[in-house]
Amino acid sequence: MGEITNVTEYQAIAKQKLPKMVYDYYASGAEDEWTLQENREAFSRILFRPRILIDVSKIDMATTVLGFKISMPIMIAPSAFQKMAHPDGEYATARAASAAGTIMTLSSWATSSVEEVASTGPGIRFFQLYVYKDRKVVEQLVRRAERAGFKAIALTVDTPRLGRREADIKNRFVLPPFLTLKNFEGLELGKMEQASDSGLASYVAGQIDRTLSWKDVKWLQTITTLPILVKGVITEEDTRLAVENGAAGIIVSNHGARQLDYVPATISALEEVVKAARGQLPVFLDGGVRRGTDVFKALALGAAGIFIGRPVVFSLAAAGEAGVRNVLQMLRDEFELTMALSGCTSLADITRNHVITEADKLGVMPSRL
Repeated sequence: MGEITNVTEYQAIAKQKLPKMVYDYYASGAEDEWTLQENREAFSRILFRPRILIDVSKIDMATTVLGFKISMPIMIAPSAFQKMAHPDGEYATARAASAAGTIMTLSSWATSSVEEVASTGPGIRFFQLYVYKDRKVVEQLVRRAERAGFKAIALTVDTPRLGRREADIKNRFVLPPFLTLKNFEGLELGKMEQASDSGLASYVAGQIDRTLSWKDVKWLQTITTLPILVKGVITEEDTRLAVENGAAGIIVSNHGARQLDYVPATISALEEVVKAARGQLPVFLDGGVRRGTDVFKALALGAAGIFIGRPVVFSLAAAGEAGVRNVLQMLRDEFELTMALSGCTSLADITRNHVITEADKLGVMPSRL
């Protein structure tokens, strides 16, 4: 294995190392995978307008998210079943995030429990929540996350049903027998049965609540004082509803292109959401971030920070905790370099004028001031 020089190179290593069923689970998107490709390609259509002859000898990438100070606006998105990638699973990811001074989001469907992840040491952690039909289970889970010191709930709202992931159907995907959904152990919900198509799709159909609506966002606020991030918003209409319903923030996400195919790339939907939010809550983005330049583009279009998903599981598969640390460091270094070459010394310096989008080229956006 040669020297790794960028985040994307971990994917090929993961493909070599992992069983096909596992790699396909992490790598695939819904149906035609148009959005999966578009999540990446849309970034490549955004160009820079760098400013020159600015003193960039000192660059500060620090920021605050929901009042928590972090070293950079690059955080870890929730990814399920991380022990399929590496025996250390979520433990390794938690330690890497903490070492990098950033936030990890733990999946409801983690193969390590909230308590186990908390036991890895200090760190700012968010908990991603799926709402189960049995609300007692949800309540219990949220309480446990609170007690374990998690600082926010990222409520996934784009999954009343699981998207059609054809690789999982072909592979008859099921959680390997030596692993369980650790947060649900003892609740008879920790195991996933083999199914005639995707075991995960069958599990979701049986357990996840399709009636989930904005009233449940209100309900969540009655059972927890933790701030609630609504994850899976891509339109201005839903942004306004998120504000009205007391969300603490929005994550512009299409679930890594694993739910509804032919939705726009998140970077393409970002500006619509940011405008509709009118500064009333922070807007974050996940989906397709593989370079420091991508991070800069998202911030220039109004994101308060970004989350990475697949790069974490691929680097975890390739090199465990060291791999995840390296991904965070590479993205940090690339982002710092992009800031310097664009003439920005702090996140506040990054403006809409630093980028040109497709819409700008077509003259759709209002002219620059």
